[in-house]
Amino acid sequence: MTGWVDGTSTLDTGTAEPTRPPAGLSVRCRGLVHLYRTFDGHDVVALQGVDVDIKAGERVAFLGPSGSGKSTLLTLFGGVQRPSAGQIFLGDDEISRLSEKALARIRARRVSTMLQGASRNLLSYATAGQNLGFAKLAMAPGDRRQARGDAELLAQMGLTNQANQVVATMSGGQRQRLALACAVVSNPALLLADEPTSQLSHQDRDEVLDLIHSLGDEFGTTILVVTHQPEVAQTFPRTISMLGGRVGSEGRDGAEYVVVGKEGVLHLPAYVAHDWPPGTLVRVEPERRDRVLLTKPTEEAESERSFDGTAGAG
Repeated sequence: MTGWVDGTSTLDTGTAEPTRPPAGLSVRCRGLVHLYRTFDGHDVVALQGVDVDIKAGERVAFLGPSGSGKSTLLTLFGGVQRPSAGQIFLGDDEISRLSEKALARIRARRVSTMLQGASRNLLSYATAGQNLGFAKLAMAPGDRRQARGDAELLAQMGLTNQANQVVATMSGGQRQRLALACAVVSNPALLLADEPTSQLSHQDRDEVLDLIHSLGDEFGTTILVVTHQPEVAQTFPRTISMLGGRVGSEGRDGAEYVVVGKEGVLHLPAYVAHDWPPGTLVRVEPERRDRVLLTKPTEEAESERSFDGTAGAG
């Protein structure tokens, strides 16, 4: 591992192969609710009864506007916060009920979280090699022997020439690739990344995405990414769109599906909702067991509805 000699870092050459290849970790939540309190004392509902099943080794992008709950969901999966209600399972462990000590052990050994913005994941005054060394400090001594070699990892990230470069002098793309290297140096079974391509050029964005997908291909790591960029989400086999603290829709194999929520609530696809604003009268007609027809009323029916409403109010 990285060591210190006369105030400088020595780079781990990574000659020993990791003895524990990471197996992907499944993620499951049921009835997940999360509240937070604002500075003025008001409670805000960030998540409302979220149910999600993610298989071990899956790569999923969570898509949605700001305030939709996608980043909150990621912090709950990583054990950074605890839910207000509901259950979260990582593999067979219900982390929503674990002690802080047990939760810290899982975070150190099996889960890695990349926060939004490379600067939140790195020490700006340290070199790339030193940052990798610090990333290993959270690991148990026995696990450090199974960590990936620094030189090998930096080479994979295209950062061989930056091994002894101070983070503050790196480009945005270099810092983000280093943040990814620090996140995976421990061979996590679950990688959680919040907006890993934000504020990057198209070239840097594509390079970071290629690296993320290569980790899934090589190690079978379960990868969950939060993004507000549809072009980023489209590179993932599965997308989950969040809206108003709920799962609104899913994309799988190029097809989009709306998800029926609690009490039969569902979000219409954006292209439909644009033409069918809130308050639109919709008729639901079951055509057969696996097909339902939704139709808008005619202009005459809308007029009758308005008239009846006015009469009732009077």
